Amino acid sequence: MINLTHYKYVRIQGKELAKNTMYAKGVFSMCWQLVQDDAMEEEDRDLYMEIDSWFAEHLPWPPQCKKQEPVICWFKVEKAEEMMKMIRPALWLLEKYHHEYYLVFTNFPGEIVYEDEYQVAALTDGEIRIAEVQESWSPED
Repeated sequence: MINLTHYKYVRIQGKELAKNTMYAKGVFSMCWQLVQDDAMEEEDRDLYMEIDSWFAEHLPWPPQCKKQEPVICWFKVEKAEEMMKMIRPALWLLEKYHHEYYLVFTNFPGEIVYEDEYQVAALTDGEIRIAEVQESWSPED
């Protein structure tokens, strides 16, 4: 069993890449896309707007994100409990609208250019690396 407390950072992200970072879009971007695409029922959209308002009030918005610089944000695991409790309804919305997401844990988010009590923002290099398929390591029959 993996002990998640050994990790410093957690991020909720999807499959689609953000053009400015070339990195998987985060939970807020995924939900906002559903709102902008008018894909949510009105009640669900209102729920997300309440979630977003709570985060706008309680979670500082890194200046690099405001400027749409190539950064991605990670919650600090040690402070993530409150944030995750408040984000759960957004994850429920993603599930309801069949939008895949992943929880990613790391100790190496990249070069940290912003930090507050709950999160860090780390630079991305904007490169996608595609590796060749390596030889199989499975035993032969």
